[in-house]
Amino acid sequence: MYLGVQGLMPPDLGAVTDATMAGIRAHGFTGTACRFSEPLAVTEADARRLRAVMEAGGVEPCQAVAQHPDLIASDPGERREGILSLQHMCSVTRWLGAGNLYIRPGSLNPRGSWYPHPDNYRAETFDTLVDSLKQVCAAAEEYGVLLAVEGHVLSILDTPGRIVELIDAVGSDTLRFNMDPVNFVSGVRDAYDTTSLLERLFDALGRYTICAHAKDFVLRDRLVLHIEEAVIGEGLLDQATFLSRFEESCPGGYIQIEHLPEDKIPQARESLYRTGLDAGVAWNGLDG
Repeated sequence: MYLGVQGLMPPDLGAVTDATMAGIRAHGFTGTACRFSEPLAVTEADARRLRAVMEAGGVEPCQAVAQHPDLIASDPGERREGILSLQHMCSVTRWLGAGNLYIRPGSLNPRGSWYPHPDNYRAETFDTLVDSLKQVCAAAEEYGVLLAVEGHVLSILDTPGRIVELIDAVGSDTLRFNMDPVNFVSGVRDAYDTTSLLERLFDALGRYTICAHAKDFVLRDRLVLHIEEAVIGEGLLDQATFLSRFEESCPGGYIQIEHLPEDKIPQARESLYRTGLDAGVAWNGLDG
């Protein structure tokens, strides 16, 4: 497997330079995600320039990510813009040579795509997501790229079974899964037995998994239940099982450290890398 990072890139990808790539390699990563804040504005020249800089610096664009309206937005115009953005991002992903295009399922909560809303779990909402993804998958099939959908206990895709149901309903070989175990910690029992949680996730979704996000979490001593992300190695996630099961499912895939400020990334990287070595996984392209 390969070790990548979500971060260490400037907000404006047009500002990426050779020094940016040198910094990513100096941190011990062979790949990074490329996040586009205005996906519909990205041109082929933009994507190919970024690809050339990354290739010259020895860094792979392991995942393309776009900021866009949610695919289940209640406003038809917003939803249409979300679909068009991801359809265009399929071509951008191809031009960039990225490993996959990340898909955020979204929420009906107006405050954010990862916040809860009671209507997220309605059958009509699920049908809307299926319809949107069928349109995006048509573009993915045209451009020959893979889509990596993610789930979360607060999102419409709140369980492994729900994600399998989605993949089956969309019916496209381009739709796969981005594994992020911390997103599925739904309570205290999961938090204190992450090994079982991981086994359930990989048993259901390992065959669809093409990439992963790495992070950690802790429980806080506050009422009622507070689950917070933490630096890898300081939390409760069974990272050894996570890495071992990922390598079984996707030995050529990228695990990307995410949601950390730059000063915390080296600590997280060292912990994840050493845990992987102890678990017997093969880190590709890394000497230490």
